[in-house]
Amino acid sequence: MTVRHHVNDDLLFDYAAGRLSESWSIAIATHLALCQDCREREARMNSLGGLALQSLEPAAMADDALAACLCRIGGVEPEAAEARPRASAPKSEPPLFPRPLQDYVGETLADVRWRTVGGGVRQSLLATHDGARARLLCIPAGEPVPEHGHRGLELTLVLAGSFGDGEHTFGRGDLAIADETVEHLPVAGRGADCICLAVTDAPLRFKSWLPRLVQPLMRI
Repeated sequence: MTVRHHVNDDLLFDYAAGRLSESWSIAIATHLALCQDCREREARMNSLGGLALQSLEPAAMADDALAACLCRIGGVEPEAAEARPRASAPKSEPPLFPRPLQDYVGETLADVRWRTVGGGVRQSLLATHDGARARLLCIPAGEPVPEHGHRGLELTLVLAGSFGDGEHTFGRGDLAIADETVEHLPVAGRGADCICLAVTDAPLRFKSWLPRLVQPLMRI
């Protein structure tokens, strides 16, 4: 797998600094799980951040501060940390969904609860807690997504299959970034259904009347 379309510096820096909300962070973290180049870029950004922290005056902390912080990150109370089960042994075949997505959708397509949105396209909304929408999309092979523009930012990360958008083709691990200046007609590759993670912070602007009619019901 060769990733050709990467996260830009602004988004990656905000992610490394912890400034992205949940939905956007899922998209960037999942891309990083699939893209070694961007992992290395993030590591360099974190190194610069570490150097900046070294210039600050130290502050006193409680003896259990580190353990409490790690437990909060993991979503468990400190006294429950020792009871957490160990990670299972690596599988011979990597799961379809990288680790950052698995808490939201599981490991395989069989774990996903799909809902049809029209034209054979299916979606599954992720349970996030910010103002953005994160969803899995399944686009049938060779089929287009209705032509649309954007009222805000959209990140689309390919997890399986591919899609074409103008002169560009996006495959597993590739991240497409669109904003208010973009109007496009993405088309899934013919070899297989395109499974992707899409994050938006505003409703799409569809060209045709039918997608606009069902848009409020489908939350797109």
